[in-house]
Amino acid sequence: MAVEAYLPTLTTVVVTSLIDSINPCAIGVLILMMSVILAGKQSVKRMLFLGSLYIFSVMFVYFIAGLGLIYFLAALPILVAEYISIVVGVLIIFAGLLEIKDYFWYGRWFSLTIPAVFAKQLHNYTSKATIPGVIFLGAFVSAVELPCTGAPYLAIITLLSQYFDFTAFMMLVLYNVLFTAPLWIILFLVAGGVKLHNVKKWKQDSRGVMRLLIGLLLIGMGWLLMLIANGTFNFG
Repeated sequence: MAVEAYLPTLTTVVVTSLIDSINPCAIGVLILMMSVILAGKQSVKRMLFLGSLYIFSVMFVYFIAGLGLIYFLAALPILVAEYISIVVGVLIIFAGLLEIKDYFWYGRWFSLTIPAVFAKQLHNYTSKATIPGVIFLGAFVSAVELPCTGAPYLAIITLLSQYFDFTAFMMLVLYNVLFTAPLWIILFLVAGGVKLHNVKKWKQDSRGVMRLLIGLLLIGMGWLLMLIANGTFNFG
């Protein structure tokens, strides 16, 4: 018998986006871009401008991709959507196990990271700190990392697609705003005088814990998606 329940959607969106926001790729590219700008003796104002363009580009592409996937999943017949939710749930649980693995053995065996070929391209694009280059860089980062490290986002997209309305749309907006929050914080901290070396050290030191938190979150959300798919939970 199905259990009627109001799922903690807002809480789930906020927690997932905040954990997912500690994104090694997006943060690493921003740090590298700021290093290039500062090394080139460009002004802090210029760094803020280009950094803002980069962050807006990341957020826009991530949002559009999420919106498109939600509309696709919401338009599917109920039976098909149920099977897709189960498949996504299994994949997300598997991704969660990989993330937890990286807490104990970071980078060993298979990990949810951007392939080396794309990482090299990102490095090359970062060295071209122009307005079109920065906008393209943000879009490229989003496009590359979404299929590689976007499991938390996929879980939220699948969850919101179960009952997509204006509230769910605003939650998607909120997710993307919170997802880019650390990028804004890092940008303004460096502009305010914080050394890039300290930011890099923080990124390096926190990666293991973030992998563990994301892994636990993904396992929980994957299980939740499967409970929704088989009718154990319904939206009240």
